[in-house]
Amino acid sequence: MRKEQKYIYSILVFLFMIAGIAIFFQLTGEEEMEELKDTTIQEIETDPAFMQGPTELIRLEEEPNLVPKEFLDSIERNSDVYAWIDIPDTNVHYPILQGGPDDAYYLNHTIDKEAGYPGSIYTESINAKDFSDYNTVIYGHNMKDGSMFKHLHKFEDKEFFDTHEYITIYTESEMKMYRIYAAVVYSDKHIMKKFDFTNIEDRKAYIQSLDTGESVNQFREGMIVDEESRLVTLATCIGGRPNNRWLVIGELIER
Repeated sequence: MRKEQKYIYSILVFLFMIAGIAIFFQLTGEEEMEELKDTTIQEIETDPAFMQGPTELIRLEEEPNLVPKEFLDSIERNSDVYAWIDIPDTNVHYPILQGGPDDAYYLNHTIDKEAGYPGSIYTESINAKDFSDYNTVIYGHNMKDGSMFKHLHKFEDKEFFDTHEYITIYTESEMKMYRIYAAVVYSDKHIMKKFDFTNIEDRKAYIQSLDTGESVNQFREGMIVDEESRLVTLATCIGGRPNNRWLVIGELIER
């Protein structure tokens, strides 16, 4: 009996050792996976080519203004970056570019000047980089993965529109806050060529043209935009409607 007991005891010890080794490797593997997962998330969140989280602000030593860290990083990547746009509860946290061999260059080139989608968020040379124009039109693709200006379509929902009022745009010297006035279905006409915004009547005509009668159009109740306003118009495509664009229009509220 004693020999049998010793034999059984030896088997049990051996099994416990095997189980312990298995648990050790399982835990080690889980820790490595967690480390990898954290690294992946960090890379996605800090890559200015595809922001998923809120903009991280820093204060420059030589300037009193708060400036997005990612904005400064993106300027180092490409000197055509001149501003940064941020809209809460969306994926719209991007550098704004202007430049290239032609105005449409960044429609199909990334911040690293690689050809193809998703392109970049950009303005055309007709608009001043200090946002002093009556209307600055900012373009971006409507990407299926939720990047670029896809999340502008969230403003089709009245509740989202009503509870999300602001667009923030940063330059290297200042922060500009825009209150969202409207989100509308529009034609595909070139706004900056169709309207001469140095002309008061064309400014009025543009504002009137925003009321296109579409059921998804949203307007801020009680908010009045006129020919003395300073506007940004964010423009993207609408799936299945190549002759239309989705616009989100904001008015500068800090001047």
